[in-house]
Amino acid sequence: MKETGIKPCRILLPDTDDFTSWACVACDQFTGNADYWKQLERSVNGKKSAFNLILPEIYLNDGVDERIKRINRNIDDYLKDGTFRELPEGFVLTVRTTPYVKRRIGLIGAVDLEKYEYSQKSSALVRSTEGTIEERIPPRLKIRENAHAEFSHIMVLFDDERREINETLYLNRDKYRKLYDFNLNMGGGSVQGYFIDDVESVLNAFSGLLEEKRLITKYGKADYFAFAVGDGNHSLATAKAHWDKLKKTLTEKERVNHPARFALAEFVNIYDDGIYFEPIFRFVSGINKDKFVAGLKNVAIHYTGVYADGKTEFFGEKGNIPGAIKTVDSYIKSFISENGGTVDYIHGEENLHKLVDHNVNSIGILFDRIDKSELFKYVSERGAFPRKTFSMGEGVEKRYYLEGKRI
Repeated sequence: MKETGIKPCRILLPDTDDFTSWACVACDQFTGNADYWKQLERSVNGKKSAFNLILPEIYLNDGVDERIKRINRNIDDYLKDGTFRELPEGFVLTVRTTPYVKRRIGLIGAVDLEKYEYSQKSSALVRSTEGTIEERIPPRLKIRENAHAEFSHIMVLFDDERREINETLYLNRDKYRKLYDFNLNMGGGSVQGYFIDDVESVLNAFSGLLEEKRLITKYGKADYFAFAVGDGNHSLATAKAHWDKLKKTLTEKERVNHPARFALAEFVNIYDDGIYFEPIFRFVSGINKDKFVAGLKNVAIHYTGVYADGKTEFFGEKGNIPGAIKTVDSYIKSFISENGGTVDYIHGEENLHKLVDHNVNSIGILFDRIDKSELFKYVSERGAFPRKTFSMGEGVEKRYYLEGKRI
């Protein structure tokens, strides 16, 4: 059996009758919408919730050190007071509905961090799909360094065009123990979970994706590339940074099965009907709009849209989406350095419009959508996409914090 980088693990589940209050959306969503997080906080106030174990990025400049201390205290308290039950070693099959898709199938397991690299030109079994923003790692590392458990929103993609792994488990789901079935809060849809104890057959199926002839047919070379990080690039990079630091203090024997070596993630087939890619837009504020747009038109030779004053204007040639993003990001950085202003990364065109409409000295920048079927081939040939290139669906469709794992 070929090594792939996926591992079964002992998953923590909350021992609760109120999963709806427990689960909450990924911390990097709705960064321009404080009302979302305030409403969520009010709805779970006084209840056991994963909200108490995470740091929403909207609060990164709001008493972050005290928030991190509180998060680590809450994790320890929950581990001690019987909040969790720990499953035997295995996987969890998830079946998610959202306001936009009828079904998305995932498999919760662990990523072996020794098989993962996030460098731009990685040749590891597990690779980043986008450039990593190094400054996003320290706040998350502060949490992880002193945490005894993790709760993950990482989604890892695999390239199974025959749809033989997750889809087969889904078709046979009635054979497995159902763990939960509930509606997600804040309009996130619903989710079911099933415990998968047939570990060897799952690992064998993933190993089959690395058959040499298949790789050569798909990528033009025997590129042993098993998994691409779809969501949660920075969370997985944080786990890697923590492990690389920790393992220096361990013996070779201790490193083999140390829980911090393995990061919890949901593994999803890129060909799943519930997976679709949305571009991540740029929201630039505190600027002279006319000056900004005039300069952007001079450099943006690839297809780019600008939203301002209630209308969108497109310019440049279609075809090279990564090129468009690189050019625009470089221009934004240069413009802000010389003229001031700020940039944020926004999911969803409607959200972008709302932000621009409520901020006088701001504009939104739009890009085309990446074809998901090209992702593995692109990363194999050229390495990671530019940072913040695409999002897998809308904000409410992101993975909710539900399962955990000791680290």
